[in-house]
Amino acid sequence: MIGMNALIGVAVVSLGMVLTPGPNMMYLVSRSITQGRRAGAISLAGVAVGFIVYLTAANLGLSLVFLAVPQLYTAVKLAGAGYLAWLAWKALKPGGTSVFTRQELAPDSPRRLFTMGLLTNLLNPKIAVMYVSLIPQFIDPAAGSTLLQGFALGGVQIFISLAVNLAIVLAAGTIAVFLAGRPTWLRAQRYVMGTVLGALAIKLATDRAPAAAT
Repeated sequence: MIGMNALIGVAVVSLGMVLTPGPNMMYLVSRSITQGRRAGAISLAGVAVGFIVYLTAANLGLSLVFLAVPQLYTAVKLAGAGYLAWLAWKALKPGGTSVFTRQELAPDSPRRLFTMGLLTNLLNPKIAVMYVSLIPQFIDPAAGSTLLQGFALGGVQIFISLAVNLAIVLAAGTIAVFLAGRPTWLRAQRYVMGTVLGALAIKLATDRAPAAAT
């Protein structure tokens, strides 16, 4: 049986991760603003499938692959850190744009919205690190099947992430309108997001912790 401490621990980690600006948030917000809430919801469905793919892979041995080939794990982390650093530069550079800035984007079909949501999540370094390294730390071999624990704890993470992201999708348009008339706030939001992304990139690049085995 999974302990309450493990459930609370995963919930706290999941909430902190989903509230940290990253590729998922940026894509969902951009599509919700430019194409409406329905487009954001379809994109979120793709993100949800990405969570399930990662959860299944992690519980069926992805961690063991990284343990056997630590260079591969390092390469994944560095690639993810580089991507986050690039997103941070886009936000902080002179003339950079906020995630809530309205942009002229061509409408995408539902299939493309779903596919892009899926790919954005699968290429999200934060999610890879969460499933491969963070969640396994809350699994207790003495509490029963580690496989069932892995899926149960991953389910908690998915529920929290989808709930928060859905709220972001529904509120993105309203937030964009609010910030559009307040350029100082919009600029502050851009700087905060860029700083957080940069800090996360540095943390990811300098983290020496190995992949955890499930």
